[in-house]
Amino acid sequence: MAGTAGTPGTPRVLRAMNDRAALDLLLEHGPLSRTRIGNLTGLSKPTASQLLARLEAAGLVRVTGTSEGRPGPGAQLYAVDPGAAYAAGLDVAPDRIRAAVADVTGRTVGRYELPTPGSRPARSVVGQVTDALDGAVKAAGLARGEVHRVVIGTPGAFDPNTGRLRYASHLPGWHSPALLDELAAALPMPVEYENDVNLVAVAEQRLGAARGHGDFVLLWNEEGLGAALVLGGRLHRGWTGGAGEVGFLPVPGTPLVRHVTRANSGGYQELAGAQELPKLARELGVPDVPSGPYTEVAPELLARAADHAGGAHRELLQAYATRLATGLAALVSVLDPELVVLSGSALTAGGEVLRALIQAELAELAAARPRLVLGDVREHPVLRGALESALATTRDEVFDTSR
Repeated sequence: MAGTAGTPGTPRVLRAMNDRAALDLLLEHGPLSRTRIGNLTGLSKPTASQLLARLEAAGLVRVTGTSEGRPGPGAQLYAVDPGAAYAAGLDVAPDRIRAAVADVTGRTVGRYELPTPGSRPARSVVGQVTDALDGAVKAAGLARGEVHRVVIGTPGAFDPNTGRLRYASHLPGWHSPALLDELAAALPMPVEYENDVNLVAVAEQRLGAARGHGDFVLLWNEEGLGAALVLGGRLHRGWTGGAGEVGFLPVPGTPLVRHVTRANSGGYQELAGAQELPKLARELGVPDVPSGPYTEVAPELLARAADHAGGAHRELLQAYATRLATGLAALVSVLDPELVVLSGSALTAGGEVLRALIQAELAELAAARPRLVLGDVREHPVLRGALESALATTRDEVFDTSR
């Protein structure tokens, strides 16, 4: 493999590039023989053998068995050593922290969920974070020091200019200006922080509906409305980290909300947030509207309406699609994305029926015509995105054999 433009083509650099190409192939395809790695990379058999010996000596690959199906002895199969490194992700919400640890291949090896009820945390945020992380680390059979990196996903975003959490006044205990320094002091590994909806976009870009797409918007609707913006293949976070906080977007169809950060809400949230679905269903005469937390009621209503797709149920889906498309029209008019991914239970529960209605409404409200798809990563997508983000940096560091 040749060096990239502007990269010195020294043997050391070229070896490192070939090493990384082989490791990426092993991650993508699973165990491969020396011959197969040579064919996929274009390397000669002697060079592929040297590469594998080098990676095995570095503890990055290991022999996992032999190939079968041909006469004679089978060829040795090589795979990335899962224990070469570990990374962790945390998904923070007002009432709980989910934590998970993955090995370098991406396999989750430990999970833990820490309840954090109450508006005044009984334990400090630093204590909650370390408890959640330690729970996942213990479940993985590891020690805290074996984790290479942690990515923490929260509502809102930490302002890179001040280090303070913004756009998430409902997250108790997370607004101290000293918090990031305290967490850095308490944890032995590098810690990164990312908006929760941005991490859902990372998960969809790496594993789901947005694979292969460099320009897309992810619209999230669950506890609140939010969006992630991926432009030119990279997350766009904005000057204060608040890009995508679309719940605050003023939209027609709802009274103008002022002092939005104090209210922790805005026009689009008041129009199309999941909390509006039970009320809208009652207004339209949908029978047997369940009671309970809106985060549970909204998906149930949508799933039921999508199954019936007639009468008041159809009216509910149509009215909700119009509300969602109203805010989405503003987004796509400004960004003109290639794709819009609909994620979060208050969107995906409506399935293809709701998606098609939103697509049709958007075609009438916006000049841009992006394709709308449902998100594929449904199980704890924030946590999965945190792990994927932590793994990407971990692999870059651990797989770098040029050092």
